[in-house]
Amino acid sequence: MRDLKIPQERHPEKAHRADNAQPKKPSWIRVKAPVGEGYRKTREIVREHKLVTVCEEAGCPNAGECWSQGHATMMIMGEICTRGCTFCNVATGRPQDLDLFEPGRVADAVQKLGLNHVVITSVDRDDLEDGGAEHFAMTIRAIRKRSPGTTIEILTPDFLKCDPSVLETVVEAKPDVFNHNLETVPALYPTVRPGARYFHSLRLLQRVKEMDPAMFTKSGIMVGLGEDRQSVLQVMDDMRAADVDFLTIGQYLQPTPKHHAVDRFVHPDEFAAYEKSAYGKGFLMVSATPLTRSSYHAGDDFERLRANRMAKLGIA
Repeated sequence: MRDLKIPQERHPEKAHRADNAQPKKPSWIRVKAPVGEGYRKTREIVREHKLVTVCEEAGCPNAGECWSQGHATMMIMGEICTRGCTFCNVATGRPQDLDLFEPGRVADAVQKLGLNHVVITSVDRDDLEDGGAEHFAMTIRAIRKRSPGTTIEILTPDFLKCDPSVLETVVEAKPDVFNHNLETVPALYPTVRPGARYFHSLRLLQRVKEMDPAMFTKSGIMVGLGEDRQSVLQVMDDMRAADVDFLTIGQYLQPTPKHHAVDRFVHPDEFAAYEKSAYGKGFLMVSATPLTRSSYHAGDDFERLRANRMAKLGIA
């Protein structure tokens, strides 16, 4: 395990657009409206089980495509977040008490959807002593019981205000992929992710690997917030120092005029260059496109991730 070293110097970032106006969307960022029987069936199952999805709450541009294929990212622990990140469209406020029956409903929905791979995420719950770690573990165990063949990917909060031991609760539940997004470069944290700490999040990812070296770790960032190329490359180096396996990079889209403005729309060629650089730095798996999101094509990407590890180990 490599030591996580704090860089001595950071490159200054461009300020985000002062007028908070979004530049015109280019052709490569447009998506089709949700239609089809698959989409309707997924929506019905989500509604029937009274579940929240990040697809809807965060206004994901890929929701139509994913739901049409029966894929939905479940968001546990309610739809009210205790943080106020300026990029995120999830409501901020005082959450309700945890629903102890939610893990079972999530497991039922996963079984009905027939998912081979499921992504479970959550709001931040700074109001809870363990940040919701046990609720994550309960959900993982419930899915394992109902759908033992389904691989499970979790996208967790940072557990910033909790005792460090709560992370063990989640890791010991044995998700197949542990994802925690850094979201942006460190210089933009005060304006984009003010309630979080960049190096705390990096250390969390590293600790997962220390607890279970075989567990896949994953993290992602958005671009188009005002970062420059060098700062993105430095984040890649920081992630590799924390032994992160899988990197995602996607275009930031401004949910409403009140949110952090889009600085620019990054061209697909730049995403391709980021992907090449990331593989050169040693990531097992990289997804870098304008429409990439943490859970977009997660099942297919997990199979590629697993295959890439086997190839690296020389196992046929």
